[in-house]
Amino acid sequence: MHPLITLLTDFGLRDGYVGVMKGVIYRIAPTVQIADITHAITPQNVMEGSLILSRSYRYFPPGSIHLAVVDPGVGTHRRPLAAQIGQHFFICPDNGLLTPVLAEAEKAGLPIHLVHLDQPRFWLPQISTVFHGRDIFAPVAAHLAAGTPLKDLGSPLTDPRRLELPRPQPILGGWQGQVMIVDRFGNLSTNLERALFGEHQPKQVAIAGRVINGLVSTFGDRPAGELVALFGTENELIVSVVNGSAAAETGARVGDTVTVTLGAP
Repeated sequence: MHPLITLLTDFGLRDGYVGVMKGVIYRIAPTVQIADITHAITPQNVMEGSLILSRSYRYFPPGSIHLAVVDPGVGTHRRPLAAQIGQHFFICPDNGLLTPVLAEAEKAGLPIHLVHLDQPRFWLPQISTVFHGRDIFAPVAAHLAAGTPLKDLGSPLTDPRRLELPRPQPILGGWQGQVMIVDRFGNLSTNLERALFGEHQPKQVAIAGRVINGLVSTFGDRPAGELVALFGTENELIVSVVNGSAAAETGARVGDTVTVTLGAP
């Protein structure tokens, strides 16, 4: 089986940046397979990129190389890094993109090995100050896919930068969290996970001045246009409008407060 490299960026598809990165990879590792996770991360939104990466990588085969570039600090002193976390490899700027992946691995007791990419022989000969995705990260991913050991790509790194991810807070009779991601459908994904509630069922969900009574199991449980709450693909609480956009309906955005009042088990 040929190596697999996934790509996650905020580059979009209009300007050719993603295609150029793929070209660099194929020149070094022509038999590699490349899978796109997304190139529609909100520009410079490292937190969003970190959450989408953490929710996506596990569905790829062990040994996959995940190349993630959301890099508002490109050209500064921020470090480029590579990592083996459990059975997966990651290549990205050291700006917090790996925060939830690292937290999950540490909680599970998985092995973690990180290196600072400080070996220019694995980069392109000319390095720009604005496109390290092409000049550093893509060639390093390709060399890793072609068989270069992780330890040869750079020096050991033990202090990766971490994001301060907001955590749900217990309140009287429930929990308070916030909107973490707004997807293209306008669904509002929160940091309130099903496990927080134990045997209790959410009785009410309050967001942006709106109150939703109870949860539904599927979008089809309510008529089109109704504001509903349910558990999403990662068992996180989401607020949606059936066949519509909860973001447009409520005006809620990333960072807005979501309050859950719990009922009896």
